[in-house]
Amino acid sequence: MLCGPLGESAARLLPGVDDVITWAAPWEGVDAPAVAEADVGGLLERLRADAFDTALILTSFHQSPLPTALLLRMAGVARIGADSVDHPGRLLDVRHRRLPGRHETEAALDTAAALGFRPPPGDDGRLRVLPPPDTVTLTGNGPYVVVHPGASAPARAWSPGRCAEAVALLTEAGHRVVVTGGPDESALTRRVAGGFAVDLGGRTTPRTLAGVLRMADVVVCGNTGPAHLAAAVATPVVSLFAPVVPAERWAPYGVPHVLLGDQHAPCADSRARHCPVPGHPCLDEVTAQDVVRAVQKLLKESA
Repeated sequence: MLCGPLGESAARLLPGVDDVITWAAPWEGVDAPAVAEADVGGLLERLRADAFDTALILTSFHQSPLPTALLLRMAGVARIGADSVDHPGRLLDVRHRRLPGRHETEAALDTAAALGFRPPPGDDGRLRVLPPPDTVTLTGNGPYVVVHPGASAPARAWSPGRCAEAVALLTEAGHRVVVTGGPDESALTRRVAGGFAVDLGGRTTPRTLAGVLRMADVVVCGNTGPAHLAAAVATPVVSLFAPVVPAERWAPYGVPHVLLGDQHAPCADSRARHCPVPGHPCLDEVTAQDVVRAVQKLLKESA
């Protein structure tokens, strides 16, 4: 698998991946390197040495696969397929066109099928990761609900105050709560845990986070990586979903979930990283009581 630095840890969790090539592309991310710094020559040398004969490019609905296709073609890859709204010239051998409103997971599976790679018998197409480790030493014994307050884009995050209220109310309702977050989110998770919850901010790797999410009864989080990791370990999700990207494409896939947030707010489909509407109404009008009710709904359904 060829991916960017932010995707490397996720790529290493995937079943069936033999090797991961990490390369920071000049067209990816919010802090992409300059073209001169990207070492295009080094990447081409590595790809030529490995002599790949087929490439499947998987991009989101708003990303072009053609820059990657050009480099792969220059590296000698003979057969390349991707989903592309732009005319690819000689860059693609299979140009797939996704169906309107298709979830990103389904669109990726469709693109793979167009290139001749269909799921094997018995594979239902749901997200999966390698079996995660036991994490009871982190979470403690007994059932729990995970609250993950962070997100890479501020527009997609519920406010810390609302998250802290939800932790307190979930605890009051009899749930044990575990708060998770990345290495740079320890101050956030400490505030949200507030003495009520187990604070795992900065204490998990991607693999151990998968284990924490796998054993949770429900995960409460925004439209961020842990929502999809929870789906990959078959855990229900209360999704605090800002409509800056469409939920039909990015909601947790293949697991029971409750979608909270005004999906018709003025920021809808804006792809904004910072909320363009004062007060962040699409998410902050969601109350802690709404989250507790959603958690209880999912628990009843799973029971």
